[in-house]
Amino acid sequence: MTKTEREEIETLTLQLEKLTRRQARNQRAAHAKGLMQGICSMLTYKDIVLDCGANVGVVTTVLAATGATVHAFEPDPYAFGKLEKRTVALPNVVRHNAAVGVTAGTIKLMRATNFDDNPKGASVKSTVLSGGRKIDEDEGRAIDVPLISFFDFVDDLSREHGQIAFVKMDIEGAELEILEQMHERGFFDRIRLTVAETHENKFKDLRSRFKALREKTTEAFPITKVNLDWI
Repeated sequence: MTKTEREEIETLTLQLEKLTRRQARNQRAAHAKGLMQGICSMLTYKDIVLDCGANVGVVTTVLAATGATVHAFEPDPYAFGKLEKRTVALPNVVRHNAAVGVTAGTIKLMRATNFDDNPKGASVKSTVLSGGRKIDEDEGRAIDVPLISFFDFVDDLSREHGQIAFVKMDIEGAELEILEQMHERGFFDRIRLTVAETHENKFKDLRSRFKALREKTTEAFPITKVNLDWI
């Protein structure tokens, strides 16, 4: 085989891998869209939903269109500003410029290394969990943000409204500890449907815990109750 032929094969291989990844992304997006349509068809103005990791409010506005009360949590100031602008005229959206976690307090928010060059695209990667891929962990550039206890918040809502209809969680790795404790403390039973995007690909050291979480929830709940493949 000549050098030119090897280079052509390598180029074709890279193109095929790129197409395969793109197809997988499109399939996940189509799945999430279909799931969201099904979820929204079941919501009414009487329901309470939580959008944890609302970013600029794309999912928030879709949920709000059902008439349900939507609590939207977004810690990144940039994304929260976009969320606020998008939902300011929606009286059933309650915005929280805060992260969610297992405890309350304050926490450092870290942004992607390319945030300054592309804040709109990079804001979805902002995280409170260290060890992520392509995250700027310089303490001098991290942002102090409020941290709300997910469990205290759900407790308060449950006492006032009963079962929560829907929780969507996309919080860049921080979902792991929350989901683990939701399972241990029986909080999945308080929510009609919980969906989450898990981020084990971004946090190599946590992959074994993500795997164990998936095994436990798959054994305990149907996908119509707990879905860890949101997108």
